[in-house]
Amino acid sequence: MTEGFQADQYWERRLRDHFSLEGVGYLRLGRRFNEWMYRVRGEVFDRIVEELALPAGARVLDVGSGTGFYVDRWLRRGCRVTGVDLTDIAVTTLASRFPGAEFVRADIGDDLPPALAGERFDVVSGFDVFFHIVDDGRFRRAIGNVATLLRPGGVFLWSDNFLHHGTVRVAHQVSRQLVDIERDLGAAGFEIERRVPMFVLMNYPADTRSRLRQWTWTALMMPAMVSDRLGGALGALLYRIERRLVARAAESASTELMVCRRR
Repeated sequence: MTEGFQADQYWERRLRDHFSLEGVGYLRLGRRFNEWMYRVRGEVFDRIVEELALPAGARVLDVGSGTGFYVDRWLRRGCRVTGVDLTDIAVTTLASRFPGAEFVRADIGDDLPPALAGERFDVVSGFDVFFHIVDDGRFRRAIGNVATLLRPGGVFLWSDNFLHHGTVRVAHQVSRQLVDIERDLGAAGFEIERRVPMFVLMNYPADTRSRLRQWTWTALMMPAMVSDRLGGALGALLYRIERRLVARAAESASTELMVCRRR
């Protein structure tokens, strides 16, 4: 268990300092590299959502809305969107930026707030969110809350690291074993339909025990860590490769997108 981490305080501070794709992304890699990373995320999202063939006007709950990247994408598809975030800055800013959506301040790992009680959605999305729930009990409660909020047959669309080896814990993030995640999903009434890579090269290879592979990735990212301008150039170069890799690879050692359906 990761002790003493206050997620709401951490994210309130972080987003007040960096209300941008950098702030909700990989902070050490800078603004420009993160913008290229989000281009990849957006393309993977668009491809998978297109294949889901959701009904017109589908009701979507976006968990951990942050700066609204996925809220915007859902709205562009004509969905009716409710965003949930545990920070005041996200809820206040997004309510102003997206008047056609609704926003609720809540922690998905807590008891559901009155604003969501009795609500049912066609889709719940949560991208790069659930590995920031560092307490395992709260993680299981979050998965159970998602199931409660979905109509039968509804889709849970989310991203995580889905490790094939032992769980890895740091202060503000826990990358959990795939077998444990599968157990928790099954207990909540979910069936896993597919997993696809969200990144192959551009994000940290969490799902490997190879120190050489991890060090190689860190060395590759060094330009982005020392200069935003160099990060932009590196991101532009890797983006051309990454977008082809994520379209073809069956699995990756980095972040993957999982599609689950409520039984």
